[in-house]
Amino acid sequence: MGQAREVMDRLTAAITTADSGSLAELYAPDAVAVTPDGGELHGRDDITQYWRQMTQAVPDGTYESVHSYEVGDTAIDEGVFTGRNTGPIQLPDGRTLPPTQKEIRIRGVDLATVDEKGQIVDYRLYFDEMDFLAQLGLLPDEPA
Repeated sequence: MGQAREVMDRLTAAITTADSGSLAELYAPDAVAVTPDGGELHGRDDITQYWRQMTQAVPDGTYESVHSYEVGDTAIDEGVFTGRNTGPIQLPDGRTLPPTQKEIRIRGVDLATVDEKGQIVDYRLYFDEMDFLAQLGLLPDEPA
């Protein structure tokens, strides 16, 4: 196992245990992350805030790995994130929605590129945001 794989595994553990201190240390100060719901995030603080909001919204989240890879300085994971939305949901415009109490099961892929210091400098997260919102019951009903 190389450095990128080890860092990605530590990232997954920090997210599922809501350990924002350890999570912040994994990202370089000038890291960039791209997520479906948060857009492009710049810097350790913005990325850590993104994860803090997710772990507050789904504090009991767990992750099941389906596939994991490492290619050079990049680790790639495909897996399923599950949990119950028992915390507030932060919207991109700053508003907050109350918890839905609904179970979620989201399949996603993430990629983390690690520098020579062992910190993530580039992070990409992919999941179906519409499926996520539908599972939370946040999409309008379709007309019959």
